[in-house]
Amino acid sequence: LRAVRATVQILMLTQEEMEEVVLKMCWLARYWGLCVKYGIYPDIAEAKHEYWSSFAPLPLEIVMAVGQKAKDDNLSVDNDLDQRNTSELSGESNAESMLIVEKGLRELAVLKVEDAVRLAMAQQRRKNMQKQSLAEDVRSPSQKYSEGYELSPEEAEEVQFKQAWLLYFWRRAKNHCLEEDIADDRVNFWINHSARAATSHDAVDVERGIMEMRKLGLEIQLWEETRRWINEQDSQAKKQTDF
Repeated sequence: LRAVRATVQILMLTQEEMEEVVLKMCWLARYWGLCVKYGIYPDIAEAKHEYWSSFAPLPLEIVMAVGQKAKDDNLSVDNDLDQRNTSELSGESNAESMLIVEKGLRELAVLKVEDAVRLAMAQQRRKNMQKQSLAEDVRSPSQKYSEGYELSPEEAEEVQFKQAWLLYFWRRAKNHCLEEDIADDRVNFWINHSARAATSHDAVDVERGIMEMRKLGLEIQLWEETRRWINEQDSQAKKQTDF
């Protein structure tokens, strides 16, 4: 019985982990939706978007709302872990859903969908602002960065989406005492930058932020920390039942 219980605990996701799964479904739904909009991978994009949108019909709104919770320091951590009720968790609430999402994210990375979307947005902006684009072409790269350029509404929305994403993960990292030397600075950085209108400099910052988060393996660290907490709780429960 104990072996079965241990296996079930491994397969079950906490509320915090399920929230992350939902957010990653939002990421997938958003990017496949942008593929449909910009004609990227037209042979598969519509079906992919339809699939992920069935789980996350409002990806931007959901991520922005969670980002606001992170800004307000209203993310739950350990309290959520106590609320697990294995009798209420369906098949969609176990590790299988997480594996499906991770597979979807790997596919997105292999196909370089995010890069293709950024390029499509930039091309659309240049097309809509040909005179400004011509002026940019005669400037040096250092001038372009120092002066910046006006983002299109779609690019500004993309920046806001990623700022909320980064704030969410760094707030969780701070709450779990991960990357303690930089977590607080990152939380404050994304709070401050998300409070103002997005600029081309912010577009650069969010891409660097995403790269940093992936390089640090922050999502993996959060998963390992949550699993460690669960294992400790299960060990304590086991000791109590032994008496």
